Formats: sequence, structure tokens, C-alpha cells
Amino acid sequence: MSAVSPGDQKRARARILDAAEEQFAEAGFDGTSLRQIALRANVPVPLVGYHFGSKLGLYRAIFEAGVPAILDQRAAGMALADAEKDPVRRLEMIMRAILGPMLRLRNAEGKGFFAKMLAREVNDPSAAERGILEELLDPIARDMIALLEELMPGRSKADAGWAYQIIVGTMFFVMADQGRIARMTDGACNPDDAESTLSHIIKFLLPGVRS
Repeated sequence: MSAVSPGDQKRARARILDAAEEQFAEAGFDGTSLRQIALRANVPVPLVGYHFGSKLGLYRAIFEAGVPAILDQRAAGMALADAEKDPVRRLEMIMRAILGPMLRLRNAEGKGFFAKMLAREVNDPSAAERGILEELLDPIARDMIALLEELMPGRSKADAGWAYQIIVGTMFFVMADQGRIARMTDGACNPDDAESTLSHIIKFLLPGVRS
């Protein structure tokens, strides 16, 4: 490795991350091998291990690179919601803070594969063993459930938890869509149009959460 310049190593590392993101998005964690990633990145297999140690190390590195931007957007949305006095409008803003950053990933330049990875990880039975969601996403999810509970007077923590689950469940279903809803509606529904998708989801979910 010493004969390779730092610049070349940096570029190789970036190629590995990009190739891994595509491969994991297409085949999931268990369906992906380091050899497949190395072939896709056009690097030797040992170089993947040199940079990331293991398949799990590489997988985690992708989430550690991609999740902070989502959390920053959510935190900004939550701060705006916190300043809103009208409870109905505040609830809508919280829902937008939950949904918006993820839905925008589908059509964000270079982020489509990460969106698919997230959708896969949330629904993967082995995700708990990896602990990535618990470590990186659960803390702010807990804060959002607490806010939903605050805005649902007289309702239980279970009600707030299920409200959150229904919101994110809808979100991840949309993120995982591969064109079916557009096909069935002759293009009237387009998940790649994040703002239109967000408005439609909130229109239908907000009354249910409020009630």
C-alpha cells in the first residue's frame, strides 16, 4: 500500500463506497460479497479490507456518511415545529420533519441508492444484530415519538408510537417503490416528486394521527 499515493488511496476508497452503496441497495447486506464490491469498484479485494476491515465495517461506513445529513434536516424541521404555537400546524410540521428528508433522498443526486439501502435495512430481520438503526436513528425517533405524544392529549405512549410507525412505514414503502404506483396510476403518482408525494401523504395521514 505504501507505493500508492494518498490521493490515489482516497479516490479508491471513494470508488469502493460508491460501488458498495449500489451493490447493497440492489442485493442487501447478506446478498452482497466483498468480491462483488471490489469488481464493481475495479480494485483488489484486499484493498476493501484495508480501508474498511470487513463487510460490516464498509456497510456501517456508508450509513455513518449518509445519516448525519438526514438528522440535520430533521433537527432543523423539529426546531421550526417547536416554535409553532398552533398545535395542528405544529403536528403537520413534525410530520414533514419526519418524512421530508427521507423522501427527498429518492431524487437527490447520488442519493438514490442510499435511500434503497435505508429502506432495506429497516425491513431486514438481521438489522437489530448490526445495531446501525438503533445507534444512528433511534435517538431522534424517540424524540419524535415524545413530541407526537405531547400533541395527542389524552392518548397513550402506545398511540404515539404507532402513529410514528405508521408515518415512517408509509415513508419507507414509498422509498422502496420501483415504479409500481406510477404504472398503476398512468404517471399521476410519482414518488420521485418528493414535494407532491409529501403533500399527499400528509393530507391523508394528518387527520388520522389527529383523531
